[in-house]
Amino acid sequence: MSKERILVVDDEAGVRSSLQGILEDEGYRVDTDSSAEAALARLSGGQYDLVLLDIWLPKMDGMQALERMIDDELDIPVIMISGHATIESAVKAIQLGAYNFVEKPLSLDKTLIAVQNALRHGRLQQENRALRERVEARHILIGSSPVMRELKKQIGIAAPTNGRVLIFGENGTGKEVVARLVHTQSLRSKASFVEVNCAAIPEELIESELFGHVKGAFTGAISDKIGKFEAADGGTLFLDEVADMSVKTQAKVLRVLQEQKFQAVGSTESIGVDCRVIAATNKILEDEIRAGNFREDLYFRLNVIPFHMPPLRERREDIPTLVTHFIAEFCAEYGKQTKEPTAQALKRLVAYRWPGNVRELKNVTERLVIMVSRDVIEVSDLPLALTRGGDEPLEALGDFSSLASAREAFERQFIVRKLRENNDNVTRTAQALGIERSHLYRKMKAYSIK
Repeated sequence: MSKERILVVDDEAGVRSSLQGILEDEGYRVDTDSSAEAALARLSGGQYDLVLLDIWLPKMDGMQALERMIDDELDIPVIMISGHATIESAVKAIQLGAYNFVEKPLSLDKTLIAVQNALRHGRLQQENRALRERVEARHILIGSSPVMRELKKQIGIAAPTNGRVLIFGENGTGKEVVARLVHTQSLRSKASFVEVNCAAIPEELIESELFGHVKGAFTGAISDKIGKFEAADGGTLFLDEVADMSVKTQAKVLRVLQEQKFQAVGSTESIGVDCRVIAATNKILEDEIRAGNFREDLYFRLNVIPFHMPPLRERREDIPTLVTHFIAEFCAEYGKQTKEPTAQALKRLVAYRWPGNVRELKNVTERLVIMVSRDVIEVSDLPLALTRGGDEPLEALGDFSSLASAREAFERQFIVRKLRENNDNVTRTAQALGIERSHLYRKMKAYSIK
């Protein structure tokens, strides 16, 4: 039997009784009210999946009640019913937010179909909301370091505008998270967020991906295709790794930004578009411009509001918070008992340089949640790169009393890293360092490198 609850609001007792009997026979739980005021009071205190609402009610009419439901953010599908329906009233009801409109005398079959469709629509809306909440939960900026507090503040200022955003940062720092936050805090948040990884799309397909194509535009174009710009109309288009886009494609993107219109591949018809463009890159665009790899005019078009996503090594104070967050996330995902790193293990996690940034930390945390059966994560559970030392930044090694001691600390760290890069093969490491194998052995002995 269905557990879905329906509220019927009509001032005619016969209509209320008839609808209640029909719907209960179909397995629904049904309550009834004769006035909009009573119905609104009931809705504020109960959970309903659908409302059948008569337009002509004493005192407050159905249209006014519908407006109150919208104002109170009661996200429930509503079917309006009326014995004096006009096209104008039906259109107005739909514009206000009603799901459907049915006329009296009510047809049993039409009413049941309308109810089933409205309930299905409500379930889809709930699923979409839940999915969006899960997606948004995975895209949050975690950390309270000064640099992160300032970044969050700047996002809050810039997001409600239509200014284009250019995000700089190393791979794995979370540039996509920043882009999504700008979108979700913008006036376009209800519209689409469309992402394009410019580095992952072959050059011969990038224009079709961005602008779409018409059937027959090229070999393999068996049907029309909507491009990312059109899909993002009214919303946000995120051009990730924009510096990997060819100069030819850059020129076409620049034209779209200037004219707010484009042509699909193989078409002569112009398509107007209104989307906010956010771009990101892990490259230094000034160097790319000097090398002739990136258009200077496109750079100035995109770089209206620049954001810099700092590498994890520059905000080490956020690592404990990130570790706690990722452990909780993966324990919930895999149904594991909650875990906690020891103080020494956490110290190693904080000291590591994390060349892969937050993405690498997240991957390591997922591995620990899956592979460690205990509720405590020890140093011995950490990946080898984190347990054998030598990866601390210079500032983590302590103060130096002389230039010689600083040079020795750096030399030791550099040798350890080169050994790691060459899988501890001394011969290959010596070749990489440009020294004799015997010389490297002497250095390793002097610095107590095993």
